[in-house]
Amino acid sequence: MSVLVNKDSKVIVQGFTGSEGTFHAGQMIDYGTNVVGGVTPGKGGQTHLDKPVFNTVADAVREVGANTSIIFVPPAFAADAIMEAAEAGIKVIICITEGIPTADMVRVKSYIDARDCRLVGPNCPGVITPEEAKVGIMPGFVFKKGRVGIVSKSGTLTYEAADQVVRKGLGITTAIGIGGDPIIGTTTKEAVQLLMEDPDTDAIVMIGEIGGQLEADAAKWIKADGNRKPVVGFIAGQTAPAGRTMGHAGAIVGGKDDTAQANMEIMAANGIHVVDSPAEIGQKVLEVLG
Repeated sequence: MSVLVNKDSKVIVQGFTGSEGTFHAGQMIDYGTNVVGGVTPGKGGQTHLDKPVFNTVADAVREVGANTSIIFVPPAFAADAIMEAAEAGIKVIICITEGIPTADMVRVKSYIDARDCRLVGPNCPGVITPEEAKVGIMPGFVFKKGRVGIVSKSGTLTYEAADQVVRKGLGITTAIGIGGDPIIGTTTKEAVQLLMEDPDTDAIVMIGEIGGQLEADAAKWIKADGNRKPVVGFIAGQTAPAGRTMGHAGAIVGGKDDTAQANMEIMAANGIHVVDSPAEIGQKVLEVLG
């Protein structure tokens, strides 16, 4: 088992023929992901990377049974791309695009909430179930199959955590990069919940950033849920000055509760094994799995 994506996912790429879409779709296909086609309006009927191109997501769903989409559409058009995928019946929508206006995402969020689908991102590295499906931009070679789930706001720290877990002789069930924007489709808590329910995941790595309540909310849920599986936590941005956005639009210390220290204390109080440095993640996972 795994969550969100697996070898049976039928993946389409929105923004397929653009430079980003072309490069990453090629990498996904090379990894073995079941990419069944792509969408670029006006180019329907062509082939690209030996896969069919469709004018609309609805066409792709109808003709090749697509159920998962990854979006590499420029920021001004990405909100519409997400809603088009949801409207067409795509179940898992993974949006890589960075810089979507927050006002657009407010509309998208309410639109998505009324439909039977899950959005991951925007501004995220995607989702990978190692040796089955890579629906994202992460370096596939870092990830090996195993029984540790990863949930992360940070792209590079996702890869770092996976590398450490693998170096300790363990592996990954699914790694979910939830994205660093203020409004995202899947929160830390929701991603952790998916992995808690997955019978093949024995432990979870939860990587957060300063700003917002996502990690605190997840920590409280983990405790309320009975700390069923060990969770190792890290918060990036321990030295960040207050009031300045750091790297991601959502990574800003607004008040004393937003600091890395405050989040780490809440996590520890709720039974999460908190590490002070990302370099300690692998060792801590090994310890908690005993």
